[in-house]
Amino acid sequence: MTNAANGAVRTVLADRIRSRGIATDAALVAGGALFTAAMAQLEVPMWPVPITGQTLAVVLAGATLGAGRGTLAMLVYMVAGLAGAPFFADMTGGLHALTIPSFGYVIGFVPAAAVVGWLARRDWDRRFVRAALAFTLASAIPFVTGIPYLAVVLAQLGAPHDIGTVLGFGLWPFVVGGIAKALIAAGVLPLAWKALGRRR
Repeated sequence: MTNAANGAVRTVLADRIRSRGIATDAALVAGGALFTAAMAQLEVPMWPVPITGQTLAVVLAGATLGAGRGTLAMLVYMVAGLAGAPFFADMTGGLHALTIPSFGYVIGFVPAAAVVGWLARRDWDRRFVRAALAFTLASAIPFVTGIPYLAVVLAQLGAPHDIGTVLGFGLWPFVVGGIAKALIAAGVLPLAWKALGRRR
């Protein structure tokens, strides 16, 4: 795919750092999954949904790797965690994660990485304002799956699960932090592009 303005091949940051290849792509996907697992351990314990660094990891991985590899990285993260790797918050893993109220957000990481990677391939990660918009949008996507999942699990636990309670547990506490993480990512990625440009 080419950029209509200058004929250059559209790239994301990972494409500029290393040449493409199956081994390189596999390493980048694994790195994205491990980075997300590490950021999951930056946790403010809350019930039923903790505050973690995962969303920041998702937008950074998606933008850096692109839609394809970013999506695969989140799928690897999720599947490895369900298989028992201690990838989720508080170093947990295993199929019992499916019964945890916050697991719906993990499902949402997959489309979030795809969207931000698609936008990054179109240069939305190279200027602060557009990057902030892209990352804020991507940060909102996990709520689309996370909030309904939370409601279902709370109902199964016999806990209150009306819309006000669910939003109080699963949305409002995360708005300010989500915006802050999107702004952090929007500051980091343009700086990385500038640094790469100076090196070249």
